[in-house]
Amino acid sequence: MARIDFLGTGNAFSPQGRMHALALLDSRVLIDAPPTLLPQLRRARISPGQLQHVLFTHWHGDHAFGFPFLLLDRKFISDPFGENNLEVHLRPGGREYLSVLCEMGFPGSLGDSLDSRVEWNEKETATLGETGWGYERFPVHHTPETDPHGYELVHESGFRLLHCGDSGPCPEIENRANGVDVAILEMGVPDIGEFPHHHRPSDVISFSERFPDVKVLVTHNFARSPNCETGFEIPELPSRIVQLNDGDSIDIDDNGIFIVNN
Repeated sequence: MARIDFLGTGNAFSPQGRMHALALLDSRVLIDAPPTLLPQLRRARISPGQLQHVLFTHWHGDHAFGFPFLLLDRKFISDPFGENNLEVHLRPGGREYLSVLCEMGFPGSLGDSLDSRVEWNEKETATLGETGWGYERFPVHHTPETDPHGYELVHESGFRLLHCGDSGPCPEIENRANGVDVAILEMGVPDIGEFPHHHRPSDVISFSERFPDVKVLVTHNFARSPNCETGFEIPELPSRIVQLNDGDSIDIDDNGIFIVNN
């Protein structure tokens, strides 16, 4: 069995009832490291010290600013003896970005962790140790200065997941969509104008119509969660599209058959 937990489903503005978008694979693999990372892990009863891999999609603060806190916790609380290395998967230049971020956040405290407790992996394809997961990274359409990418993840069961990072509609997503079981799209803005670097509700609907055999899940939502009364209204989407909420998950059996717990 494999499992994907959605520890957060909000966009950069943290709408009511949502923390920043964050996915966790089998309690060992993070996709991004938002500022709310430690509270999200604690709420899910996951020790930062048990994480083995972090996959970064791009360099916006709501996807990366939690990394210094992750290293700090591992160094002083959850893995003080450095027994578990962390493999960080990122694009060229990412190590320098994260190193500056750590020095800005905690001057003089994390240099040793960056050098000796992190394994840096800039490969575009990789197997994630013994987790049963592997990936291929691909470029997406977002703010170009952030070097935006998504991940096509494959589990040993045969289950295929398209995690589009933070992107508007783009050819790379279209080219890969037919071969996956689940596509996770960010829906960071409402239908109030043209936003090429994000999916709007109308874009998500259009994508689902073009790929009816793909289960479409929405995260990075601009709207409030269902149990909140303030904030942007939750858009009406067809029932075949799942608008994820914090705490939702996917269970995957040994044959790659999956269930979305929403």
